[in-house]
Amino acid sequence: MNARIDTLHSELPDLDWITDPVKVGRLSQDFSWFSPILKRQLLGKRGEIAVRPRTEEELGRLASACARHGVPLTPRGSGTGNYGQCTPLHGGVVLDMSGYNQFLWARPGVGRAQAGIRLGDFDTAARTSGWELRCIPSTFRTASLGGLFSGGFGGAGSINYGPIGAAGNILGVRAMSVEAEPQVVELRGPEALLMHHLWGTNGIVLEVEMGLAPAHPWLEMIVVFDEMDPALNFGNALAHAPGIVKKNIAVLADPVPGLMGPLAEHLPKGCHAALLLVAEFSEAAALQLVAAHGGRVTYRRTADEAAAQHHTLIEYCWNHTTLNALKLDKGLTYLQTTFTPGQHLDQVRTICSLFGDEVLMHVEFLRSMDGFTTCTSLPLVRFSTEERLNEIIAIFRANGIRVNNPHTYIIEEGKVGGDLPQNVIDLKKRLDPKGLLNPGKMRAWGLPGTTEARK
Repeated sequence: MNARIDTLHSELPDLDWITDPVKVGRLSQDFSWFSPILKRQLLGKRGEIAVRPRTEEELGRLASACARHGVPLTPRGSGTGNYGQCTPLHGGVVLDMSGYNQFLWARPGVGRAQAGIRLGDFDTAARTSGWELRCIPSTFRTASLGGLFSGGFGGAGSINYGPIGAAGNILGVRAMSVEAEPQVVELRGPEALLMHHLWGTNGIVLEVEMGLAPAHPWLEMIVVFDEMDPALNFGNALAHAPGIVKKNIAVLADPVPGLMGPLAEHLPKGCHAALLLVAEFSEAAALQLVAAHGGRVTYRRTADEAAAQHHTLIEYCWNHTTLNALKLDKGLTYLQTTFTPGQHLDQVRTICSLFGDEVLMHVEFLRSMDGFTTCTSLPLVRFSTEERLNEIIAIFRANGIRVNNPHTYIIEEGKVGGDLPQNVIDLKKRLDPKGLLNPGKMRAWGLPGTTEARK
């Protein structure tokens, strides 16, 4: 491998190569340490070298050289994922896409940018024309567009538009193959989704075209409750209120609010809290629901105030809830679960009663892929053993709750939860015929150079 890396380096001396072992090590990691299992499994896994292309032409020359010399290539956005997506299992080159980051254009309801752009920069650029990204993860300040597409789920805004994989959210993708003569293709609609949440295993994502939403000034509020049921019922009522324009509804059950350190003065001990973003013009209607459910507002910031503070409640929601909790309690980990629309409140209550303080509930309301209002959760789990964690997952599933296991780096075992569709594998055959992209992450595809590599 070292000889092949040296050959790449000498063939492409003008590329922005990163050879410092410490920097390459950092670029070979993401937030997989959220999982004690992945932390152990991925220990010591890294690339030999990293590279930061700036143009499509540089990317093409790199892809060609890797194909000709049989060098694994692991794409990376900003490294804000949680599954070891950007950790090379078999060495080679870490492809840092952060230098390929231009905003291309925005039109009414649609925007397009290069894969390496940070989501916050995309959102800012789109807002100049009165539009914004439909949904953003809590990592929006640093996460990249290609990273969200290749490894993300949704975030703030999913209460209106569902996960980013829902029809109409991702409109098109420009992608490059890894071959001696790389091809560049434009995939539209359902075909573009064949690359979604595949961790860069079946093509290099160059550009993504996303559906946009009308931009609003978002008011941020924390509403606290003395009991979990009123907090849960309030979140559900707000989620179902069609006339109230909102962007995020998170409900944190006690003791999770006590783990949100910087918000401590707004979260009384023992409270259950709802963290909200609603349009400023919807504040009065939202406050009516607060009063009807016995809540009290302990924090309020206008959009301008939040912008001036460079701080948003979104960064205490979704998996930032996990991050903030882990800063105070290293013994925690998490799960990713989805509840059944119409049964979701009862399922949340069931989990709370079954596990008590072993599983700490954190709920995010959203619309499902089919458009039904429900909730997902990223519950915090007091980790004891891998066996017990698997038991907890099995109990969730026995109660009709879907679990996307965040403690595996195998695509089929995580979000997919089963075999990959044949058309996904066919696209990999087309765009990565030698299996050099992020090898070892797709169970349906063997390692480069093995007889299992083309199924």
